Amino acid sequence: MSDTHISQHFETLAIHAGNTADPLTGAVVPPIYQVSTYKQDGVGGLRGGYEYSRSANPTRTALEENLAALEGGRRGLAFASGLAAEDCLLRTLLAPGDHVVIPNDAYGGTFRLFAKVVARWGVEWSVADTSDPAAVRAALTPKTKAVWVETPSNPLLGITDIAAVAQIARDAGARLVVDNTFATPYLQQPLALGADVVVHSLTKYMGGHSDVVGGALVTGDAELGEELAYHQNAMGAVAGPFDSWLVLRGAKTLSVRMDRHSENATKVADMLGRHARVTSVLYPGLPEHPGHEVAAKQMRSFGGMISFRVEGGEEAAVEVCNRAKVFTLGESLGGVESLIEHPGRMTHASVVGSALEVPGDLVRLSVGIENIDDLLEDLQQALAR
Repeated sequence: MSDTHISQHFETLAIHAGNTADPLTGAVVPPIYQVSTYKQDGVGGLRGGYEYSRSANPTRTALEENLAALEGGRRGLAFASGLAAEDCLLRTLLAPGDHVVIPNDAYGGTFRLFAKVVARWGVEWSVADTSDPAAVRAALTPKTKAVWVETPSNPLLGITDIAAVAQIARDAGARLVVDNTFATPYLQQPLALGADVVVHSLTKYMGGHSDVVGGALVTGDAELGEELAYHQNAMGAVAGPFDSWLVLRGAKTLSVRMDRHSENATKVADMLGRHARVTSVLYPGLPEHPGHEVAAKQMRSFGGMISFRVEGGEEAAVEVCNRAKVFTLGESLGGVESLIEHPGRMTHASVVGSALEVPGDLVRLSVGIENIDDLLEDLQQALAR
């Protein structure tokens, strides 16, 4: 595969980066190399560097080159899931006794990884409101090796000033990790703003069709990229060839999908903001959102994720989720179809009782690309008394 790109425009990179025509047949789509091992031309004589598909696979290589190009990085690595990518990153960056600052609003699985898995390894962590750079600075210790950020965050849609927090982390000798799953590289490029590593759940917008599970790491640091690749191979939670192919296909339409997700979400947020039963709308595209100005500065648009709070408390929020029809009740996000869920009982049940616990009256939407009138009508009937 070649890392030579014919353009720096995102839409062109998304289609062409990593997508070199097959040298045997001229196929314009990289083949699915559903293979575990490779014939060697004599002992140690590897064709194209391939020996065993845990170490490298041509379909995965194509995806990894594509991801690196889209994020403006030097090395991309594809994993079996977003949490597999996070686990590899943490075990590469950290050692027992190290400290990490994590956000007070984050995906429940990420919190579980820190609180229930990495903590048993002797890694300490503390929580900070990463939307407040001063709070991040105050949470640092002499042992801090990483600052972890989600922006927009899951599920409260908080916004972190990436450039400001990157400087704080750099001054402390720590790495800044940014989970870019909600924004995608089309809407936001954290490496250009000073982040050291970008994390993705490829399951979400990058795949885009709710038919694949995957994760990724991208870095602009070549040395760190080699360390991550070593651990990826040593630990083995790699993306399979078919999963890689599905994400590579999804990436080609990422820009047009995100434009529609953002357009629809803006209209949904506006409607919810005027609804009598909605007490609060959390969407960075709204001028009244506390992170709106920062989001407008570092994002191309505001994405397809919305959370809102419902009058009547937790049971009312659950009822709204159950009454939706076009919005499918389900976990995950980022597919072309719209989803609705109750974070407190579903995706964020693991943070109950912690500093990351979410309000019981919260509903989270992944706004899809269906006709906007159908989406608005569905939410209005779900909210009807």
